Amino acid sequence: ILNYDIMARFRRRTCIILLLFILFICSIMMALKTLRPDRAGFGDPFGLGLLPELQQRTVVLDNKQNSLNRVQGDTVTRVSNFHSIAVNTMKASVPPVNKLEEELSSPNYNFHIFYYSWFGNPQFDGKYIHWNHPLLPHWDPKIANNYPKGRHNPPEDIGANFYPELGSYSSKDPSVIEAHMKQMRSASTGVIVLSWYPPGMADENGEPTDDLVPVIMDYAHKYNLKVTFHIEPYKDRDDRSMYHNVKYIIDKYGGHPAFYRHKTSTGRFLPMFYVYDSYVTIPEIWANLLTVSGSQSIRNTPYDALFIALLVEERHKHDIHRSGFDGMYTYFATNGFSYGSSHHNWASLKAFCDSNNLMFIPSVGPGYIDTSIRPWNNHNTRNRVNGKYYETAFSAALLVRPEIISITSFNEWHEGTQIEKAVPKRTGQVVYLDYKPHKPNVYLELTQKWSEKYRKEQEQWLM
Repeated sequence: ILNYDIMARFRRRTCIILLLFILFICSIMMALKTLRPDRAGFGDPFGLGLLPELQQRTVVLDNKQNSLNRVQGDTVTRVSNFHSIAVNTMKASVPPVNKLEEELSSPNYNFHIFYYSWFGNPQFDGKYIHWNHPLLPHWDPKIANNYPKGRHNPPEDIGANFYPELGSYSSKDPSVIEAHMKQMRSASTGVIVLSWYPPGMADENGEPTDDLVPVIMDYAHKYNLKVTFHIEPYKDRDDRSMYHNVKYIIDKYGGHPAFYRHKTSTGRFLPMFYVYDSYVTIPEIWANLLTVSGSQSIRNTPYDALFIALLVEERHKHDIHRSGFDGMYTYFATNGFSYGSSHHNWASLKAFCDSNNLMFIPSVGPGYIDTSIRPWNNHNTRNRVNGKYYETAFSAALLVRPEIISITSFNEWHEGTQIEKAVPKRTGQVVYLDYKPHKPNVYLELTQKWSEKYRKEQEQWLM
C-alpha cells in the first residue's frame, strides 16, 4: 500500500511538471508569434508559401534590403498616402529609404511582361472597349450552335472570367496607368512588352492606342521600368511595312529614357521587338528585312534591333532561323497547348537556340481560361491551383537557364493569364473566379519571389 501511494504521488508530480512545461513552451511560442513582421513574404520555395496553413510561417526574404541597394536609375516619385522618396544614382550618398520604397523590389530587366493598353470605358473613352468583348463562335457551325452568342455588358458583365480590382478601367486613365506601373515594379519585373499596332490601326475589337505610348513610357520611367514593343499582326504586315514601323518606333520613342535596349554578347545595346504571329509571314519575306543581304535589310543600320519570333510548332524553329530572327518566345500560358508552350520541350528548344546563336525566351503564366469569350474552349483551361501552376512554369523556365523570361501576362483578362490584382465578385448570374484564399496581389508577390530566385541562380550560372 505504501509503495502504491508513493507511485501515485510520483505520477501526479510528473503530470504537474509536464503540464507546466507545456504551458511554458506555449507562452514562448505566443511571444515569438508577436514578433512576426506585419508584411511577411513568401519564404518557402516551390509553392509551400501558398499553402494556407503555412502562411503564418512565411518570412521576409532575407535579401530584400540587398535588392533595395541595387535599385538603379532615375528619380522615382511615390504617391498616395506614403512618404515620397527620390532615388538618384548620380549622387554618391545613399538616400533615406522609407516604408513604401521597402515594399518595391528592384526591377529585374531580364523579366519581361506582356501588357495591353486596349481597355476603355465611358468616362475616358465615351464607351466600353474590350470589356464588352463579343462571344466568339466556334468555326464548326454544329458546335457553335450549342453555345451562347452576343456581347458582354459592362461594368457588371465583362469579357473575362476574373474581375479586376480596378474595375472595368480605361487604359487612358492616368491613375490606372500609375497603379499598373506600381504593381509591375512591386513584382520585380523590369521590362513592359507593350502590345502595339501602327498609328491608326487596332485589333478588330479595339481602337488605336499608339497615342498612349508616350504616357505609358513616362509613367514607366517614373518607376524605373523599361518599355519594349510587342508588334501585333496588323493588316499587310510584311518586310516593307515592318521596316517603316520599326523606323517610326525608334525615331519617335527611341530617345525616351524608358525605351528598352538590350545588351548583346558583343556589347551593343539594341532595341528589342517581339513579333506576334510571325509564322504567318513566310521566311523569305522576313529574310528581306532581317538578313544582311536582304532587299529591305535593317541590319547594320541605325534601326537594327533584336527581333524575337513566336514559336508555336516545332518546325517553326527552322523557319525562324532561316528568316534571320534573333530569337524566339513561346507566349502561350497553356502548358501542352502548343509545342512551344509545353514545358518539356524547352530544353531542346534552348539547345537548338544555343547551337544557332539565337535567344530562347520561354513564356510563363499563372494559368489560362478564356471561356468568357470562347465558351467552347474549356479543354484549354489551365487551373491556377492556388499559384502552383505559375510556380511550376517558373521552375521549368529556370531549368533551361534562359537569358530572359517573359510573363504572359500582366493584364490579358480575356484569356485569364493576368497577374494584375483581381477581386471576388458576384453579379446576377455571373460569379467571377478569384485568387482566394490569397490576397489580390498574390501573383505579384510570387513573381517577385521568382525574380529574386532567378537573380540568385543566374549568379551561379555565370560563375
